[in-house]
Amino acid sequence: MADMSPIFRRRSPEPGDRLVTLVRKPGCHLCDDAQAVVEKVCADLGVPWEQKDITEDRELHDRYWEQIPVVLVDGEQHTFWRVNEERLRKALTG
Repeated sequence: MADMSPIFRRRSPEPGDRLVTLVRKPGCHLCDDAQAVVEKVCADLGVPWEQKDITEDRELHDRYWEQIPVVLVDGEQHTFWRVNEERLRKALTG
């Protein structure tokens, strides 16, 4: 007799249940570029996002200073320096 047990797949979170965090600093042109991509992708997908100033958070400063801008998806590092729009979109919908 064939195994009729259901196959369970881990369901990806819905885009609106995700959170993108941009870790940046004032006066950083790469941060401005990253923010434009984050804003566009998140607006297109309905994903909330926030930004954090690395100069105001010692833990973020110690962890990411040499990598800013840094993009986190659900608290996990997604990328740094340059943000690829398609890669971010895929991470949020895949």
